Amino acid sequence: MEPHEHDDEEQHDVEYRFYVPTEQEGGVYANTLGVWHTAYEFTLDFAAMQPVQPPDPDQEHGSPVVPCRVVSRVRIPVTLLFDVMRALNDNLTAYESGWGEIKRPEQEEQDE
Repeated sequence: MEPHEHDDEEQHDVEYRFYVPTEQEGGVYANTLGVWHTAYEFTLDFAAMQPVQPPDPDQEHGSPVVPCRVVSRVRIPVTLLFDVMRALNDNLTAYESGWGEIKRPEQEEQDE
């Protein structure tokens, strides 16, 4: 008998059950996302934009600044990233099938 002969027969479907701690059930609001990476992981910084701050008068070519308060940081191993993208794509497709095309604000202005 081969050492792994029964592996295929013994494999079972795995069911993942996600449990959200009570204190996190409400979630957090984020309206912007910062993404950066290392060789081993991607980091997603979900943030809430704050009111625009005027340019610093002491800087010659200062620009307005939009402060973004990070409300959640998620680190994802590089090996999991395609699964995340696939899950987002599948859910966006399902959403648009049920609720219609998602339009960005600038799209709505052009359509008018």
